[in-house]
Amino acid sequence: MGSVHSPAARSLSADERFRRLAALPDERIDLIEGALLIAKCANADVDIEHYADRMEVLAQQLRERVREDDSNAARIGALNRFLFQEQGFGPNAEDYYDPRNSYLNEVLERRIGIPITLSILYMELGRRIGLPLQGVPFPGHFLVKCPLDEGLVVLDPFSGGASLTVKDLQERLREVRGGEVSRAIVVGMLGSATSRQILGRMLRNLKSIHLEKEDYLRALPLMHWLLMLTPDDAGEVRDRGMAYGKLECFRAAVTDLEKYLALSPGAGDLEEVRGQLIDLRRSAARLN
Repeated sequence: MGSVHSPAARSLSADERFRRLAALPDERIDLIEGALLIAKCANADVDIEHYADRMEVLAQQLRERVREDDSNAARIGALNRFLFQEQGFGPNAEDYYDPRNSYLNEVLERRIGIPITLSILYMELGRRIGLPLQGVPFPGHFLVKCPLDEGLVVLDPFSGGASLTVKDLQERLREVRGGEVSRAIVVGMLGSATSRQILGRMLRNLKSIHLEKEDYLRALPLMHWLLMLTPDDAGEVRDRGMAYGKLECFRAAVTDLEKYLALSPGAGDLEEVRGQLIDLRRSAARLN
């Protein structure tokens, strides 16, 4: 198939390029390219290679601040100082749901973002100085973790790379879910996110923003890409079917909702979806 950065790959549409990326084994998925392709989905003028090169320039500058014998803890300190103090990256808490916060090129230009885009920057720069950073799909707020000699450290790039204690995490989870949150529950939520899951979370964030505004035309391409990552995700199949229906693409809506029922025969919304299918089939028949 060739490198995703090869001249042949660059000549492909963003849609086809993402399709090829999504078909790769997770360990071969280039997270930076995937994130930049998501930005290109919204703006065809985004130059993926230019921003990938920008990342390498930042990485080289960061390498100059790290010594060979530095511990992981020292490297984390260098990464935090470089990214948040020297380069001035930080959270966009004032306009959290601005779609630009989810576009990596915009984050690089504006130096503000949301937890997942700041975490991608943090992880990818950290990995380039030898830090074994991994994403943590914590409920409501994406985080990063790293093993140290003294144990695992959980970091929040949205808060300047702050180290979080179990008590901090319990409080955050309590805010999202309510009720009592045990230490065991929190520890169980510190699993590693795959590249596929990270890109999926980015796409879902954007999808939710557009659906909130009932902008189905902008949401639909994101739904296509989500299903490239996880073709048999029943919830995503259903959501795309609903969007097709809103856009009066009745046959496509019927196909997706029939697939949803086949994937989830015990779904709680079974009768509701069956009722919608009856209406959609009638609408599709009128087109003949």
